Amino acid sequence: MAVNYQALFDQAQHVTFMTGAGVSTASGIPDYRSKAGLYSSKFHGLPPEILLSHDLFEQQPALFYDFVKENMYFPDAQPNVIHEKIAALCRAGRASLITQNIDNLDRRAGNDAVVEFHGNLFRCYCTLDGQSVTWQDYLQSMYHQRDHGVIRPDIVLYGEGIGDSVLKQAVQAVAAADLLVIVGTSFKVYPFAGLISYRRPTAKVLVVNNEAIQAGDVTAQFTGDAREFFAKLQVD
Repeated sequence: MAVNYQALFDQAQHVTFMTGAGVSTASGIPDYRSKAGLYSSKFHGLPPEILLSHDLFEQQPALFYDFVKENMYFPDAQPNVIHEKIAALCRAGRASLITQNIDNLDRRAGNDAVVEFHGNLFRCYCTLDGQSVTWQDYLQSMYHQRDHGVIRPDIVLYGEGIGDSVLKQAVQAVAAADLLVIVGTSFKVYPFAGLISYRRPTAKVLVVNNEAIQAGDVTAQFTGDAREFFAKLQVD
């Protein structure tokens, strides 16, 4: 029996989206875990799990900086139809978003109702005095011009925990939904994937992904190109 995906959205009082790197591949940003993803290659002989760790940032900040600068920033990337449709629903007050993505594309699509679970590359700060620094200045130098402190992007590194306020916002967003929509993620990274345990028992779960994933008691799975799914979705 064919699933009426539009009806799931039309009947929902509040939709919470949980998104991953697959949302931004359509904008030209590589994902992490596919065969051609960021984690398939090494930099100076080290895997990204080490290069993006708190320990390496503390011990070899220049190596961390070189990797991030050369592999993580895509300032010319533009939001795609997935970002735009999700943003439209959030602006209408019908939805909220929890994203693993750190590429700032949801905010550039006009979405302020977003919990950036792993932070945002385009927010940077000096580790010496905590002052905000533009990402443009960061890409020019890893050192803060004012005090020569090391600059870092405001992202969660391996070995660091999710901030309490971010975790609280994410849990609240999941608990508020009567429809959870998981988009563009393998749903294997924790604690992000564990957020689903906070959903209402009656909440429906829709997965939109290139491959079927395990996400508990799923109501429906759309396996294919998420751009096609969202291009057809009516959000007015």
